[in-house]
Amino acid sequence: MAATLTIPTKFSPFPFAALSIAASTGKSVLVFDETAAGISLILNGSTITEEEEIVQALAKEGGLSEDSSKTPSFFALAKSLRTITAHPELVAALDSLDNFLAFRTFLVGHSITSADWIVWGSLKGSIKILGLLKNNQQPHLLRWFTYLDTLKETRSVLAELAAAKATKARSNKTAAGFALGLQNAIDGQVVTRFPPEPSGYLHIGHTKAAILNQYFAKMYHGKLIIRFDDTNPSKEKTEFEDTILEDLQLLDIHGDVVTHTSDHFQTLYDLAIKLVKSGKAYADDTLQEQMRAERMNGVASIHRDDSVEDNLKHFDEMTVGTEEGLRWCLRAKMSVDDPNKALRDPVIYRCNLLPHHRTGDKWKVYPTYDFACPVVDSIEGVTHALRTNEYRDRNPQYQWMITALELRKVNIWDFSRLNFIYTLLSKRKLHEFVNKGLVRGWDDPRFPTVRGIRRRGMTVEALTQFMLSQGPSQAVVSMEWDSIWSTNKKIIDPIAPRHWAILTKKSVPVTIQGGPASLEIKAVPKHKKNAELGEKKTLYSSLIIVEQEDAQSFEDQEEVTLMDWGNAIVRSKTVDATGIVTSIVMDLNLEGDFRKTKKKITWLANSTSASQEPVTLLDYDYLITKKKLEEDDNVADYITPVTEFREEAVADANVNDLNKGDIIQFERKGYYVYDGITNGVKEFILIPDGRTSSIASKAGLNAAAQPAAVAVSAAPATPAPVSRMYTMDKIYDEDIKQDGASAMYKMDSVYDS
Repeated sequence: MAATLTIPTKFSPFPFAALSIAASTGKSVLVFDETAAGISLILNGSTITEEEEIVQALAKEGGLSEDSSKTPSFFALAKSLRTITAHPELVAALDSLDNFLAFRTFLVGHSITSADWIVWGSLKGSIKILGLLKNNQQPHLLRWFTYLDTLKETRSVLAELAAAKATKARSNKTAAGFALGLQNAIDGQVVTRFPPEPSGYLHIGHTKAAILNQYFAKMYHGKLIIRFDDTNPSKEKTEFEDTILEDLQLLDIHGDVVTHTSDHFQTLYDLAIKLVKSGKAYADDTLQEQMRAERMNGVASIHRDDSVEDNLKHFDEMTVGTEEGLRWCLRAKMSVDDPNKALRDPVIYRCNLLPHHRTGDKWKVYPTYDFACPVVDSIEGVTHALRTNEYRDRNPQYQWMITALELRKVNIWDFSRLNFIYTLLSKRKLHEFVNKGLVRGWDDPRFPTVRGIRRRGMTVEALTQFMLSQGPSQAVVSMEWDSIWSTNKKIIDPIAPRHWAILTKKSVPVTIQGGPASLEIKAVPKHKKNAELGEKKTLYSSLIIVEQEDAQSFEDQEEVTLMDWGNAIVRSKTVDATGIVTSIVMDLNLEGDFRKTKKKITWLANSTSASQEPVTLLDYDYLITKKKLEEDDNVADYITPVTEFREEAVADANVNDLNKGDIIQFERKGYYVYDGITNGVKEFILIPDGRTSSIASKAGLNAAAQPAAVAVSAAPATPAPVSRMYTMDKIYDEDIKQDGASAMYKMDSVYDS
């Protein structure tokens, strides 16, 4: 049986080393318990309460190498780091560690050991040390620390800690269920299931369920079932099963077994007959609208007390699919007027003559989800059914089915459904966007499908961290996109190679006086803070190009920094009649101090095709202009008119080494994912970084309140006077005029001359 590590989130100093080595080795189940007096590890019947001993015990269990006599000294160092308060002593200790790591990857040997984790934990727990490391005065120590800090297991367990801290104020066990784990869970025996309907592509709403199911299965060393809920032939197709499995691969989710509800059709049918024979189900031919009204008002169906024989006869007609049988359905005999309307005799079987994509014409009757789900969960050995809390009213119905059929009990674990602003998750509405050509397919970067958000640069790590950080929240809210994209940025920033791109439109040629007489090539790091990414080739020339926006900002005789080169002084700037900069002359000043310049500029050699590659930079807006559509809203009224924005640019030729799906940063522009080649040109999609400017709707300031179909007629354009200044659009487009009297004093237009 696995060890159990219990940690109260308020414990100080917080045992980061014990937490992370437990996650790294996978040899302990982690429990956050606010009622615990302190940290404790239960291992092989013994209880350990000191962090140093816990780290050593888990290292031994995990088989971490411990072949150095220096290990005890690092444990002593970790302990002293927690007590040093004087700044000079702290810096000296960090410098000593930095020197030690200058030619070493790890503290002891050639792999991670308990020495690494114990020292890392001390650094992680000190705000003062973290602040000093940010100054980058100990580069080797920072490299080592960042490596441990960004390991997948470390990030995951820190996300669990954040989730536990977010819920520590909650007093009831149900609310704290996520932080504490699953109820009645036995290590090695937990079985979860992810049951998508094969009627569409997975979207971001599904990812939370998929990730949580896999998370708990792994946490308890159990099993994950991927089960296709294929009980409705009207919607389902084999192709959707294939795409859903592909989507799960994109999420790095791998089930231990793939099953289908249709595998159990005969068993489900036999159990339905068992319900009828026991008087717990009856056949009903009440019209749908009347049945809905009767259930709402607590009125019994006229067939509720029909005999077992009559009910079996009608169910037989349904089974054959006769004209008479098509009029009937089968209902569970639960209650007529229970306050929980989900218990008012729900339908459990109905007719459908369409062929099933797996069983063909064998069946004419199919179970509803409410009947099939609890039955198949119990039959397949599921121990914990994770369901969004929109099903909470149906939980008693779920348990009624299991009790009535005398099946094995299944635990239910609720979590909140995930919704995002400006986002449609309805399969029917998403189908409309595809069918009407408003998007290019289910993998369109504007779509909230798994394929769409992954294509836009969302990483599996960010999705996982974000979903786990939601914890056991039961609130159903429409979330902003900023948090999840901010999480994504933190993951991609340390590993995204840096490149440059200059917009083709209005790019400015610059002559560098004192530059190289011929083209020079130098190797520079792809990422200044991550040497492991390797180097790229940068071409230097006396003729370069810069952005028009940068050129506009240059002052006469101003000294600027050309990134990865050095300083240069602006000697002259040519501007046309409209204010557009057409050329610049600079003097190279490599002796200049880059720390004293205000502007650090990206540039590209303007000589041969060897230095530049034509690219297209893509950005997208939300598909709808309203944050949250109400039930009576017509989607067509809120479709964003323009949602794709293209800019032509030239990038450094190093982008030719990229593979589709690679994530980079075009410095001073943003993070991009390489989307492939279209019409011979490489296309890069902008990845939102969580900042307001990257996630705000571009449809207009009042777009959320106004249907997109409302158009504003444009007034005739007035010729602008000739000026050496570049043109600026009016803040309010054309002047706003108010009709009628006003108590306000009169103000002349700021644009009147």
